[in-house]
Amino acid sequence: MTITHHPVTVSAPEGLPWVDIEREFDATPEEVFRAHADPEVFVRWVGPHDLTNEIDQWDARDGGSWRYVARRDGQEHWFRGCFHQVVPGRRIVQTFTYEGYPEGVSLEILELEPLEGGRCLLRARSVTSSVEGRDAFVASGMESGVVAGYEKLDGLLAG
Repeated sequence: MTITHHPVTVSAPEGLPWVDIEREFDATPEEVFRAHADPEVFVRWVGPHDLTNEIDQWDARDGGSWRYVARRDGQEHWFRGCFHQVVPGRRIVQTFTYEGYPEGVSLEILELEPLEGGRCLLRARSVTSSVEGRDAFVASGMESGVVAGYEKLDGLLAG
């Protein structure tokens, strides 16, 4: 079986406090949605290849919250947020906080658009409270983690 890894487009417009991500998947919007909303699937693909993830709490519904830990080389990195809107197969709006930098809360909007052939386009926007916060987010290696995570997701969706 051949797995296609589509390119990820990450843009951080000059002077604006957000990051936009676009990526096609050879899977339906419902399948990609499940990968973002189901904790047992989410922990298997999110982040770089050398991380292991574990869910602390996960309630993917309007008003629900989430928290997980990513581990690498004996270090732990905790993340948490709240689900504000969950529309199955179409949209997730949530907050995102890296607990190592708790004042850096972002609002994340993920939308899935169906494409021909049972495929979909993922569009995500992460809005930070400042351009400086956005720049720190980008400098943290976010892009390489997104690319690696979506490559892992391709394998899960294909198998």
